[in-house]
Amino acid sequence: MKVLVGIKRVVDPYVKVRVKADKSGVEKDNVKMSMNPFCEIAVEEAVRLKEAGTADEIIVVSVGAKECQEQLRGALALGADRAIHVDSADDIEPLNVAKLFKALMTQEEAHLVILGKQSVDTDNNQVAQMLSALIGCSQGTFISQLNVNEQGVEVTREVDGGLETLQLSLPAVISTDLRLNEPRYASLPNIMKARQKPLNEIAPEELGVEIKQHQEVLEVFAPKPRSAGVKLDSVDELIAKLSLAE
Repeated sequence: MKVLVGIKRVVDPYVKVRVKADKSGVEKDNVKMSMNPFCEIAVEEAVRLKEAGTADEIIVVSVGAKECQEQLRGALALGADRAIHVDSADDIEPLNVAKLFKALMTQEEAHLVILGKQSVDTDNNQVAQMLSALIGCSQGTFISQLNVNEQGVEVTREVDGGLETLQLSLPAVISTDLRLNEPRYASLPNIMKARQKPLNEIAPEELGVEIKQHQEVLEVFAPKPRSAGVKLDSVDELIAKLSLAE
């Protein structure tokens, strides 16, 4: 089974995000960048499938500027076999990403695509669903458990009412939730070995995909600072404050 894993380069979750002075976006210059946490979970699950003898090859893919090759090398150090960098702008829309993954899935003849359920920068939560619709294959989103069997893959996913178990035929697209696994750290020997693993750089045109932007960011702004709290001397004073807030 060949597994395709998508990863995204984002501002490190532990960094305080700052808005650019012209309010055109988020400041990324001289800011620590890392792999999207949900994508780390996707890579870990793919590596576990290979360690169990279920997956034969793991291909990690990232769409963005050249800098995202750093995260691809990180995924190779975690256990992926090879990487593909689709050279494009950082602000590419989810639909365009889904189209690129569709082309790669067909080209690589992948049986399973594992994606993070969302990225921590835009929080769109759209690529997995769009990719499944474009291909016309089964999907399982927000999965917290994955088991491969003779019929395909059985997944347990998070829903509002609790947990739902689905049997998916291959090819399939799944997106990972936080409870699926705990990502490992790359060892120094594996980091060194990752430098020798293949990393191919291609353009969207080579995949037959035309990038069309359907959205335009008009303004990015930080939330208003919270006002300071006050201490109240009585319940009656609290009720009065709450009544004014309504």
